[in-house]
Amino acid sequence: MSAIDFDLISVADPGSEGVQQPRRRLLMIANPFASSFSDRLRHLVISALRGSYVVDAVDTERRDHATELCREAAQEGYDAVVAFGGDGTANEAANGLVGTRTPLTCLPGGRANVYCRMLGIPPDVIDATEHLLALARDWRTREVDLGRVGERYFLFSAGVGLDADVVGRVDAHPRLKARLGEYYYAWVATSTFARRYLVSPPQLEAELEHPQAGVARRPRGVTLLVQNASPYTYFGDRGVEMARGASLISGDLAALLLERTNPLDIPSIAWRALSSRAHVAAHRRIAEFPAQHWLRVRSLDDRPLPLQVDGDYIGSGHEHRFSVVPGALSVLA
Repeated sequence: MSAIDFDLISVADPGSEGVQQPRRRLLMIANPFASSFSDRLRHLVISALRGSYVVDAVDTERRDHATELCREAAQEGYDAVVAFGGDGTANEAANGLVGTRTPLTCLPGGRANVYCRMLGIPPDVIDATEHLLALARDWRTREVDLGRVGERYFLFSAGVGLDADVVGRVDAHPRLKARLGEYYYAWVATSTFARRYLVSPPQLEAELEHPQAGVARRPRGVTLLVQNASPYTYFGDRGVEMARGASLISGDLAALLLERTNPLDIPSIAWRALSSRAHVAAHRRIAEFPAQHWLRVRSLDDRPLPLQVDGDYIGSGHEHRFSVVPGALSVLA
C-alpha cells in the first residue's frame, strides 16, 4: 500500500458547495492484530479521512476492548464509529453500540470482511476509504437486525459444533490465520473432523420454532449454523451460501443442521457450499429451518458445545439460546 494510492482519494470539503457545515466527528477503532493492518496504513487512512471529518483514533488492546470504546463513544456523542479490522472487530463494536443512535461503519482490515461486503462497503481499504469520504456529503444511516446468543449479539452468523470447533482452533494460531486465510481454515476443518467428529462426535438437540404453527420441533445432529444474513462467509471472492432466507432487515433468523459427520457426506457438502449450481440445504444429511425468531440448542451427552459468532470463538456451554433483535443497530454505509 503506497501513499500515492491515497493521493487519488478525493478529500473535498463536504461544505464546499453551499453553506459550510460543521464536520462530523468519527471515532476510528482499529485492531492492530487484523490480517491486513499496519501502522503505516492506519496513518494513511486517518490522514485521508481528516479531509472531511474530525477523526479520533484508538487501537484495541484486548478482547472486547472495542465494545467498551463504543459504549463510551455513544455517550460522548460521536456521529459514527468506524471499525477498522475484521469481522470480529465489527462484532465487538456492534455490541457496544446496540440500542444507541450512534451508527457503525467499517473499513476492511481482515481476510473475509463479510460484514463490510454485506453493507455494500468495498472490500479494498482504499475504495472503502473513498466510500466513507463520499458519505460525508450524503450522510444516510439505516437500522439493521442483530442476532443474539445469550448476552452476545452477532452481525451475520453463529455456529455450534464442528464449525465453532474449527474457529476456536484457527483463532489459537493468529499468525497462520493471517498468513494462509481460508486455506488454513480448510486444513484445520479437515484435521478437526478427522480427530473429533469422525468417531463419536458431540450430539446436540435443537429446539426450533415452527414458522406456521408456532410449536417447537427438536431435530438432532452434530452441528448447527444460525444466520442473521447471507452469505455465511467468503472463500476468496466467492460467497459461501449455507442457511437461506434471512437478511439484515428480515426480522428473523435462518438455521441449518448437520445431522451426522459421515466421511462419505462431508466432501459433497463442501462441494455444495462452494458451488454456484448446487445448494447445501439440498443434501440429504442437512436440515434447513428458515424464518426462525428463536431457537435453542443443548448438549445430549454432557459434552460442552463450542460456540462462535461472526468468525470468533467465544467459548462453550451445555446450552445456547438464539434470538433476533430487529432494527437493533444503526449503520452508515
